[in-house]
Amino acid sequence: MLKIGIVGFGFMGRMHFANWQQMPDCQVVAICDTNPDVKKSAQEAVGNIEGAAQAIDFDQLKIYSSFDTMLSEANLDAVSIALPTHLHAQFSCKALAAGVHVLCEKPMALTLDECDQMTEAAQASGKTLQIGHCVRFWPEYAKAQEIVQSGQYGPVRAAMLQRLSAPPTWSVDGWLTDEKLCGSVALDLHIHDTDYVLYMLGTPSAVHSSAVHSPQTKRMLYIVTNYLYGDSAVATAEGSWAMTPAFGFEMSFNIILESATLVYDCTRDPAFRICPAEGEAILPEVAGHDGYWLEIEHFMRRIKGEDVAAVTTLEQSRESVRIVQAEIESAKQGKTVSLS
Repeated sequence: MLKIGIVGFGFMGRMHFANWQQMPDCQVVAICDTNPDVKKSAQEAVGNIEGAAQAIDFDQLKIYSSFDTMLSEANLDAVSIALPTHLHAQFSCKALAAGVHVLCEKPMALTLDECDQMTEAAQASGKTLQIGHCVRFWPEYAKAQEIVQSGQYGPVRAAMLQRLSAPPTWSVDGWLTDEKLCGSVALDLHIHDTDYVLYMLGTPSAVHSSAVHSPQTKRMLYIVTNYLYGDSAVATAEGSWAMTPAFGFEMSFNIILESATLVYDCTRDPAFRICPAEGEAILPEVAGHDGYWLEIEHFMRRIKGEDVAAVTTLEQSRESVRIVQAEIESAKQGKTVSLS
């Protein structure tokens, strides 16, 4: 039985908890959070995706306010780190040094130096460190990647991705509204699609981005990026925290292949279609769980020693941070930024 700890029990920590509870031979035995009202807060619906609010039997859990104490007492095999981004490197390195496997939420870290510290800590410990790029596991995105890699419909000619949300007012102490803590909408939300473009097409030669900032707070509210791949393909992605509260959240893509278009929109029914050059649209079968469940299952199988195909690597997780940093710089300068 694997003993699991959750570090940070806000929206995403509770999402991890709910999915760990469904994993075979795994038990969440400890939670670390500085919130003194964590039991009450856990019953509140927050976030932009359903599934985190639930009834939790806290009698079966040990609650810690100190991470060091948790590591020394709980005898953990693995932790899910669902803390604000500026804490990812510190807590991941500490857990790895204690001989504990780590599933750390995306983005990997705020800076490339911190990403490197995390990679070095994982290598030194011999333990698994996986970054939670759940979109690579999201059923429709995973199926689209499978189709692209198969070459069945030819190469990607163009791709358009969107991830649009109302402002993340649910974050504890408003950390998602502080760019020193979260890295902005580009690094927290938009990175999902940046990372997927990287997954699908590799590192672009350059990026050209535009952004909108709040005139009051100067925080980035919206970013759109053109990922440059020469004449081989065109890719664009939009990320927004500028939508009104009534809008909620939407994610979508259109991937144009040589002889088909892959279409996904989370608000449509059916949400995912293959539109071939000839004939009717095809509704492909996808995995029956969401990306959170699938990424945690993948991590579980890795730490159990199973031979599983790599879906995300630490090098790629670092690279997605590097690309987003270039996007932020491009938007700031108003010009193309090279990644070569």
